[in-house]
Amino acid sequence: MKPSKLGFITLVFGLAGIGIALLIMWWTLSVDYPLVIGGKPFFALPAFIPVTFEVTVLMATVSTVVSMFAIFFGLPDNSHPLHDTDYMKKVSCDHFGIIIETDDPNYNEAEVTDLLNSLEPVSTSLIYYPERQKYPILQPRFLMFLASTAIIVSIGTYLMLNKLMYIEPFNWMMEQDKIVAQNSSEFFDDGRGMRLPVIGTVARGFLPYPYMGEANPEEVLSNPYLPAKENIELGQRKFLTYCSPCHGNFGDGDSRLNGQFPNPPTLHSNRARDFSDGLIYHIMTNGQNIMPSYASQITREERWAIVNYIRVLQRAKNANDSDLELINNGDSF
Repeated sequence: MKPSKLGFITLVFGLAGIGIALLIMWWTLSVDYPLVIGGKPFFALPAFIPVTFEVTVLMATVSTVVSMFAIFFGLPDNSHPLHDTDYMKKVSCDHFGIIIETDDPNYNEAEVTDLLNSLEPVSTSLIYYPERQKYPILQPRFLMFLASTAIIVSIGTYLMLNKLMYIEPFNWMMEQDKIVAQNSSEFFDDGRGMRLPVIGTVARGFLPYPYMGEANPEEVLSNPYLPAKENIELGQRKFLTYCSPCHGNFGDGDSRLNGQFPNPPTLHSNRARDFSDGLIYHIMTNGQNIMPSYASQITREERWAIVNYIRVLQRAKNANDSDLELINNGDSF
């Protein structure tokens, strides 16, 4: 029986385990991160022996088992011709069989067939190994494949390390080319990001107020809304929100700002009661004296509703005898 070469593999990997273990411990404790422990030398060989022994045994045993199955036994031999035969299906269940290979120099196919038939088997068959084709390493097609692979891998590595690594991430939704409110901008000369609308700009479907900047409108503005209950209630809500801080809740000029802003005149004076609806609307739209324009805060319908509510306050503060009779009779006006 020929001696096995498995022992040489065990010896080689065992010696490699000794060298690798000592090299790693020497580099770690003597070069890369030296440790001073009680004056002991950095390369304390007696302390390294147990670890060296364990690594040697581990590499020797693992290499022996792996080499025995993979190299000497040729496992797993997935291309073995027995795998595709009925013989393998039968012996895998409840039968057994005999295989005689032809690598014996004294093999004679006729004698072997007669021998097996004399044993009265269930069946006998010839199994052939597939024909193996060898391709030369220096074949032009193979060399072209190697060259193409090397070129593609080289280009891909270059692009990955020199281009892709320096490309900005997909942050185009977070970093947008736009002006953020209250931020400065280097695009405009004045450095301001927020811009005023272009002079004369008109929104689609909207007619601008033609008397802006005028003390009194040239034409008489008529109130397009009747003083209905819903309209007056709307005017009351908007009056209390925008007008009452300065004019008071009932238009008496008693500001709710406690002297922090000049008090406006009362809305119940003869002059104020003689204002037309259009003039009151114009004052709210255009502003007057220190009163600013409320056109950007109150819609046109809401401004006319406030006008109707002011008329209600003026009528309530200056009621005549006929108004009192209507109230006493329970009627509304």
